[in-house]
Amino acid sequence: MGLLTNLLNPKIAALYLSLLPQFVDRQAGDVLGQTLVLGSLQLAASVAVNAAFVVTAGSLAAFMARRPFWARLQRWLMGTVLAGLALRMALDSGRR
Repeated sequence: MGLLTNLLNPKIAALYLSLLPQFVDRQAGDVLGQTLVLGSLQLAASVAVNAAFVVTAGSLAAFMARRPFWARLQRWLMGTVLAGLALRMALDSGRR
């Protein structure tokens, strides 16, 4: 579902269309080939980074499932952080 969402995201297409051409050298040869290579390299890097996130999240989920204390501590800490941010937003006087 996430892959399909990313593939159909028009912002990503706009990014590729605006970013990749500045790295293509017209004198070096096949422009389409260079663009496909650059896009493939960026895609491979993104897949590697996202795979690292998935593996890390899976490991953390397994760790938390085996140790309920750490899961409760994590929920408590995140709740405290979010409550603090909400309080800060509520008390912000609208600085500009």
